[in-house]
Amino acid sequence: MDFWIAAFWSILPTAAVLVVFFLVLRGINRADRTERRTYARIEAEERAKRGLTAASDPEG
Repeated sequence: MDFWIAAFWSILPTAAVLVVFFLVLRGINRADRTERRTYARIEAEERAKRGLTAASDPEG
């Protein structure tokens, strides 16, 4: 039983760092996606004000 307790406590810090790393990367990814979406909306509004055609959407 002592082996499993020691194994758990030795893996716990690695798992905690993995969870934090995952959450940070997910937050960065979501922020980037939101920023790109907002920038595209603002750019489309500015193009519409100037009477220009819409920019081509590379993602489809």
